[in-house]
Amino acid sequence: MENNFNLPQNNKKRVVIVGAGFAGLKIARKLRKSPYQVVVIDKQNYHQFQPLFYQVATSGIEPSSISFPVRKIFQKNTNLHFRQTELLEILPDKKKIITGNGELSYDKLVIATGVSTNYFGSANLEKYGLPMKTTAEAINLRNRILASFEKAILTENVNDHTKLMSVVVVGGGPTGVELSGAIAEMRRYVLPKDYPELDFSRMKILLYEASPRLLNGMSEKSGAKALEFLKELGVEVHLNTRIEDYDGEKISLSDQTEVYATNLLWTAGVSGKYIKGLNKEVYTPSNRLIVDSYNQVIGLDGVYAIGDISCVLDDDAYERGHPQVAQVAIQQADNLANNFVKKSQKPFKYKDKGSLATIGRNMAVADLPAMKFSGFIAWILWLFVHLMAIVGVKNRFFIFVNWAQSYLWRDQSLRILIAPYNKAKKDKSNQPLVRTS
Repeated sequence: MENNFNLPQNNKKRVVIVGAGFAGLKIARKLRKSPYQVVVIDKQNYHQFQPLFYQVATSGIEPSSISFPVRKIFQKNTNLHFRQTELLEILPDKKKIITGNGELSYDKLVIATGVSTNYFGSANLEKYGLPMKTTAEAINLRNRILASFEKAILTENVNDHTKLMSVVVVGGGPTGVELSGAIAEMRRYVLPKDYPELDFSRMKILLYEASPRLLNGMSEKSGAKALEFLKELGVEVHLNTRIEDYDGEKISLSDQTEVYATNLLWTAGVSGKYIKGLNKEVYTPSNRLIVDSYNQVIGLDGVYAIGDISCVLDDDAYERGHPQVAQVAIQQADNLANNFVKKSQKPFKYKDKGSLATIGRNMAVADLPAMKFSGFIAWILWLFVHLMAIVGVKNRFFIFVNWAQSYLWRDQSLRILIAPYNKAKKDKSNQPLVRTS
């Protein structure tokens, strides 16, 4: 069955990497000149730049600008191979994995699958909430927001206008804060020009966070400043408030009140996925794989985990595991790659280079090791750091052009509805919510 992968037959030991995110791509590129045969598998054939999903969702940049073909990255490296398939099961005793394309043996297995959206057991939130963990989900979110305005303009019922135009964001982390700020700027500068017939005083942007503050992974100063920026943009922020239930229109809150909106954007939590073949003892309650300081999954020889899916519990500075951010993934991948090619083994130690979050035009917060600041300088730093992290010069150029256009003219040119057409069954989400006759 392994022949299904059509890999070169040689005497090289094989490193199989599951996932082409920040961690998987980094370790693969670090091993490009190593004595290993490196095989990367992923359900998608492209790398996704997750920190800018929210800009795709709010029509700020093209989806292609934050997506880069894995095969193009590997073109000049003969020992790097990519196969588009899905991991189904791990057989640690046989040193094999089972995928949608058959079995594949490994000498070293690196799990870098990342995490998925966590709805905390709520079936309704999973059914009706709009996640944003992939490029496809970001595009779907953009479609839903734009479609809601197209539907609103087809009805004269002002109560339905409020439900269709309003947006509820759940989760006060960087994604929720950045998404709320971007939608608020669209409401102020962009959407009224597209829909002059609508009364935008009826459009509410509400952000709900279950904890007492925003940006829990950053300093209290940055969280307070983010709250100030959001209020300046007209976002209604509700702290210490949980979403109990949602039926697609009615949102039930922990304070026993109800809110009505057809667009609920869920950014409140993440969770790993259980992989068949691994004992539950190697997982944390949030389904992260428990690894030692060398990123080897506890009790499994030759099986490693890096990035968001991994959890190092023996680091005194991070008793609950490292933060699930890109820098941790990249540093773990770099350290593990060095351990694979060097005789001496070095335990992983996370070096916090700081955190950034943007809220809107000239509004950002920065927590650096030496200082904490906010405003225009923090915003410029955020732009620079994220632009340089994009894969591909062409992608960086197009993102820069889109950012410049948005800054100079307060406009975006990407407000188009493009959804896959299903001939057998039309997508009901693209049909009017309210009949006008």
